[in-house]
Amino acid sequence: MKTILSLILIAILATGQLKGQATGNNVTDAILSGYSVQNYTSVPVTDQQLDIILKCGIKAPSSNNRQPWKFTVIKGDSTMKEIIDNVVPGNVLIIISGAESQQGSTPDFDCGLATHSMFLAAEGLGLGARIYGSPVRNINLKRESYQIPAGYKAVIVLRVGNINKSVDAVSSASIRKMPEEVINYKK
Repeated sequence: MKTILSLILIAILATGQLKGQATGNNVTDAILSGYSVQNYTSVPVTDQQLDIILKCGIKAPSSNNRQPWKFTVIKGDSTMKEIIDNVVPGNVLIIISGAESQQGSTPDFDCGLATHSMFLAAEGLGLGARIYGSPVRNINLKRESYQIPAGYKAVIVLRVGNINKSVDAVSSASIRKMPEEVINYKK
């Protein structure tokens, strides 16, 4: 009996029907398998891919539908070097800026939603993405040089590029906390 069950399990694994956290739903599978890419190739992100990613950011939900964001696309290597380390030609940076806080608005949160929509769009297109928060302070010190509109501040930076497939995605992904560490249930 054990041998038969073992053979069935091996057959299921071999056909790809048991994939760790896979749910069979494209959206949840993309979220559960996503990770922040650290290794990119110099194959450029196409204008068509970039257009789709930006449109997905525009379609993100926002508080009271205020859509308090502006996107600045950086393609030049020298400008990228001012913002992040390890610049790879062909990558793109998107600075997500939010309207200065107004009473009852949540621009930083809304910009986070737009960023996540663009992150998922990049993954859906077979690209890699990484979210950076630390460069924002320096960007805001030189807003005009990065074309951040008046009345807005940089909130987050999204890097998009083609994934270096020779790097194992599992070992390069950061460890996530277990559900029991972050979820509480109350009756």
